[in-house]
Amino acid sequence: MTLQSQTSHAEDQHVAFAGLPGLLPAQPEPFVQRGSLRLVLTPKYGEGSREVDVSYAWYGAAGAPTVIVQGGISADREVTALDDRATPGWWQALVGTGAAIDLARWRVLAIDWLDTAQLGARAVSSADQADALAALLQRLGVTQAHAFVGSSYGAMVALAFGARHPRRVGRLVLLAGAHRPHPLSTAQRSVQRGIVRLGQASGHADEALALARQLAITTYRGSAEFGRRFAGAPELREERFHFPVEDYLEHQGRRFVERFDAERFLALSESIDLHEVAPEDVPVPATLIGFPSDRLVPLADLCELQRRLRGPATLEVVESPYGHDAFLKEPEQLAPLLREALA
Repeated sequence: MTLQSQTSHAEDQHVAFAGLPGLLPAQPEPFVQRGSLRLVLTPKYGEGSREVDVSYAWYGAAGAPTVIVQGGISADREVTALDDRATPGWWQALVGTGAAIDLARWRVLAIDWLDTAQLGARAVSSADQADALAALLQRLGVTQAHAFVGSSYGAMVALAFGARHPRRVGRLVLLAGAHRPHPLSTAQRSVQRGIVRLGQASGHADEALALARQLAITTYRGSAEFGRRFAGAPELREERFHFPVEDYLEHQGRRFVERFDAERFLALSESIDLHEVAPEDVPVPATLIGFPSDRLVPLADLCELQRRLRGPATLEVVESPYGHDAFLKEPEQLAPLLREALA
């Protein structure tokens, strides 16, 4: 992978330092640096090298060891918000001053996922995302990240990173993600992509994307949660019966369309199903965290991954009714595991 000279711009930077005369200096307040760096990458499914703008956010005190944090395909670089008045980040409960990933101790780095339009490629791979993160570390002057904490698709990218750039990271922490997709999960995502393509062909892309997201939600959550929340009787409304779960799913679909487009969804959904890393190629120590209620990433796949990883690996099992989304919904259970993994 080749890097070109830096062309970057700071989109937002907030720095605060505290201290009083005559007292010991206070710890610097966490800050966030947002920007975009133009890197030259060679996409796995492309033809030759290409300039790619990678948008990133870097949270925490300057000089602290860097921890990469990446989530699912709908997650972005907004991992946390340092201002109480700002919109919370997607992992707000676990990343912040005094939180499990403590910004007084670590500096968190995250990117917006790359897609096919940016790469100019037929498809985007987890390896492409890993290469972008490795190039970004180099450009930011970080020789080695202390850890790569990845959830869902982020765990897949973390494994690709560990295989391709093992000297650039000290440890992997993998939540609800494995070395390959389970075929049943691929089948479910394939149907979602088919819905979106049908919507594009018929001029109803947004409606189709919302419906695909609704179907996806049914795979993210556990059966026990749905049984508890949506067991009520249907309601006759607008000349048809509406079941309790429908309003929830329709709301989730509308919210997704507001912040995602069909082509990006297709690219990143397909990237999950193209992912494959040989565990034997990953020498980096790893902590695996799985959930028995997760139907997308069965616990058996994480057991196989633990057995086959070349580096030392531990597997933590967390009971939760929330299925695949437990990595978002169980901060109290995950906090001690993350602290221990990063220690």
